[in-house]
Amino acid sequence: MMEFALFRLPDGRAWLGEGPFTALASAPAGGGAFYVNDFDLNDPQPWKVPARLHAITAESLGPAIHLNGSTTPRIHWAKPATEWFKMAFRRIRREVLSKRIEKMVPVLTETGTLISGSPLKLLEAVMNAPANMWGYAHVTEKGGFLGATPELLFKSQGQSLETMALAGTAKPGQQDAFLTDVKEIEEHEIVVRYLAGQLQGLGTVEREPRTLCQTAGLVHFQSAIRATLNQATDPAELVPLLHPTPAVGCLPRDEAALTKLREYRQQLQVPGFFGAPFGFIEQDGTAHVVVSIRGICWEGDTISLPSGCGIVGGSAFDHEWRELRLKREAVLRLLALHS
Repeated sequence: MMEFALFRLPDGRAWLGEGPFTALASAPAGGGAFYVNDFDLNDPQPWKVPARLHAITAESLGPAIHLNGSTTPRIHWAKPATEWFKMAFRRIRREVLSKRIEKMVPVLTETGTLISGSPLKLLEAVMNAPANMWGYAHVTEKGGFLGATPELLFKSQGQSLETMALAGTAKPGQQDAFLTDVKEIEEHEIVVRYLAGQLQGLGTVEREPRTLCQTAGLVHFQSAIRATLNQATDPAELVPLLHPTPAVGCLPRDEAALTKLREYRQQLQVPGFFGAPFGFIEQDGTAHVVVSIRGICWEGDTISLPSGCGIVGGSAFDHEWRELRLKREAVLRLLALHS
């Protein structure tokens, strides 16, 4: 199979689309298409209609993508360099403290070399991810990316829309301190305010109380947000309205801040898939678009494992550096990946 895309819902339903893909600017009326783009939304035709679409299960995955005989990849990881990231952290924190920006998310990428096995074998772990995660993958001959994310950008059908703020991170077992952590709460509420503000003009918005989301060895604050739209809106218009949220981007989300964010991502060599929207639209018109975090990408024998952290006024370098490591470790656990 030269090119394919995969999307798995938290309820276990999943679809595999085989290329060649037909690219469209808007979601097709009959559904059955994947949304694939990079973080900067550079693709003007991100809806990809596969030549063949299959509903799949964890059991039928192997035969569908010819995994027979593939082994779990062994990867030699290089130690991530601190210098560039430390410089980005200092600069962003200075901007935050001088009130020029409220929040920005730099990303650190750990790279490794594939020693043996196939990254495609990791799709088994994606299909078996916990029930509060969405699985995603896009693979071509040259490489690809895959992962399981706890973060929904939006789910829409007709005039109903669901989204979530997922920001603030801790290790399980540290809930008590986390629940009252001013910095983590501030980071979370910034995302809530942003999402509610973006949707305000489209209809009625309701926010549910902040709760804890425990997934793949991490704990996050999560707030569900629902909107009843004044009219049915094309998912293609909702993506640029909501992405990037301050959970993976910056606030304010004006051109100056976004330009800075892009510069940092370039300097830090962040893979384009990380933090980007990825999704699938069902035949009944239900669109699911998620934020591609908790994943890896590869090109040839080079594997990349990115993790990001939100910098706000209360951020301290050591704390954020530790959080980045926790997130990468969570991905390795989630994908049952051993170095």
